[in-house]
Amino acid sequence: MTRLSGITPSGRVQLGNYLGAIQRWASQGTAEDLYFVSDLHAMTTTHNPAMLRALTGEQLAVLIAAGISAESVFVQSDLTRELGALSWVLECTCTFGEAARMVQFKEKAKGRDGARLSLLTYPVLMAADILLQGADEIPVGEDQRQHVELARTLAKRFNATYGEVFTVPSAVLPPAGARVRDLADPTRKMSKSTRSTSDTAGVVFVLDEPELVRRKIRRAATDGEPSVAYDPARPGPANLLEILAACTGSTPGEVAEGYGSYGALKEGVAEAVVEMLRPIRLRAGELLDDPAELERVRKAGAARAAERGEHRLRSALRLVGTGH
Repeated sequence: MTRLSGITPSGRVQLGNYLGAIQRWASQGTAEDLYFVSDLHAMTTTHNPAMLRALTGEQLAVLIAAGISAESVFVQSDLTRELGALSWVLECTCTFGEAARMVQFKEKAKGRDGARLSLLTYPVLMAADILLQGADEIPVGEDQRQHVELARTLAKRFNATYGEVFTVPSAVLPPAGARVRDLADPTRKMSKSTRSTSDTAGVVFVLDEPELVRRKIRRAATDGEPSVAYDPARPGPANLLEILAACTGSTPGEVAEGYGSYGALKEGVAEAVVEMLRPIRLRAGELLDDPAELERVRKAGAARAAERGEHRLRSALRLVGTGH
């Protein structure tokens, strides 16, 4: 049973990414699971090439530093030749109507004359990511479930038309992770896709220095209520308590009982987050300071990923009448 999960380098890895997904990948993943940095997916809108390259390296380093086996990790663009060939085969299997029905395409392209063609076709690239590796299950949120359904449709159609090549994947909802909200504006989720300094005031990045983490948490929004109690209707305090609970393996209600003031709660959250992230920050820093080692790990991951998918790609190309 192979599960495939990806993370897009649209910004620096933040606390919500770690508590919501990466921590679970590291602690619950099996030797059969695969994790990749989906840098090609970050090109569907305007991007800075140097920044994309830097963020890709950072995300790869964070995944490994978090405890995910280097044997299970690769970078999407290192399989450009394989994915390019398979994406074309799948585009020739997909209809325009199927691609245009994707909700994310309709939402992101709406009213934009300059919307890139890749917004329309990237779900087919996502299907290629999945089918090339022979993944059985794809843990996704509701916003990506439709894309996995497209991958299922294309796999079934190809197999029925040309011959059995692809595993038909299933979308699975991952276990509920911590709901990490923006510290400055807890009505919205914490996001790595930030553009300005003011947007990052409420975002804790995994590689932030400890004092910066403390400063951001100390400035977190709370409310005017005098007591510390867990109530989802109070987003500021609830966010802090949920973060602390996720760091300590408790429930928000349980951790609330140990604090009599917001000041003390913020200090408790800050120390818990700093200590949880400390080994990851240090190990990722070592990898980023040793480009040769990170490149070695990356090349090895690319070779393994290419080898896993080679026979499927060769079979698909042969069956459609190309290749040899």
